[in-house]
Amino acid sequence: MKKIAVIGSINMDMTARAQRIPRPGETVSAESLAYVPGGKGANQAVAAARLGGDVAMFGLVGDDGFGPQLLENLRANGVNADGVGVSPGMSSGLAMIVVAEGDNAITVIPGANALVTPAYLQSVWPEIEKADIALLQNEIPAETVLWAAQRLHRAGKTVIYNPAPARPAEPALLDAVTYFTPNEHEARLVLGDETTALETLIARQGGKMIVTLGSRGIGAAEGGEYFRIPAIAAKVVDTTGAGDTMNGAFAAALAEGMDYADALRFSNAAAGLATEKAGAQAGMPDRRAVMERLSEE
Repeated sequence: MKKIAVIGSINMDMTARAQRIPRPGETVSAESLAYVPGGKGANQAVAAARLGGDVAMFGLVGDDGFGPQLLENLRANGVNADGVGVSPGMSSGLAMIVVAEGDNAITVIPGANALVTPAYLQSVWPEIEKADIALLQNEIPAETVLWAAQRLHRAGKTVIYNPAPARPAEPALLDAVTYFTPNEHEARLVLGDETTALETLIARQGGKMIVTLGSRGIGAAEGGEYFRIPAIAAKVVDTTGAGDTMNGAFAAALAEGMDYADALRFSNAAAGLATEKAGAQAGMPDRRAVMERLSEE
């Protein structure tokens, strides 16, 4: 089994459920408030570990009350958190979410995630370079993502880059990654192309770009030919963690030795299962559940 390193954000999600999202200047009453560990980096690490991956997380939490909870959550889910640092005088990353009528409004406070710099990664690099596969996302500084991707590439590692939240990517970054995994909106923003058919964009990237298509599954290419893996049948409750589950599952499948097509089918099924429960991490399946669902398709 190959080792996986996840370099990224670690947040506490504060989710309030209300009748409706307040307008500017308005106050509304919430029906409930939940504190749930999240962050794209942590979510992907948990997804990969739950599916059998040997996963280590690298990032920063604050020295507030949330920091120990976030570290404990990673460890409870089988993620090695020894490489996660505590940033003195900083708060942990926080996402403030209001959910109402199937919609949401989110405000993210980066906190310690903003201090995940190349200097920090340099301090834990001996542990990072033990991994064979690395996952990166955009909830840490852009310069850090580029620095990490290029150094991992030079070391011969498999680099999976999930460009979320979306921002334009430097050609040097895309040259350094093995796979990048946007959704449809992110794909166009990353590539700077709003007009070319998505299927054509994917085919041009060969097997490098894997696009999550929501209820339509996954779009990818092999040998310059576009193909789509349909989404599995699922009783959708909450799509929040589907993309993070797909990324973690793809890394876990590659670490297990699956080929490209089988790894895509595995991650597609895992993402579908993740939508059947509320909450990003709460809905993430284990390996047995994914294999059972694949056998039914």
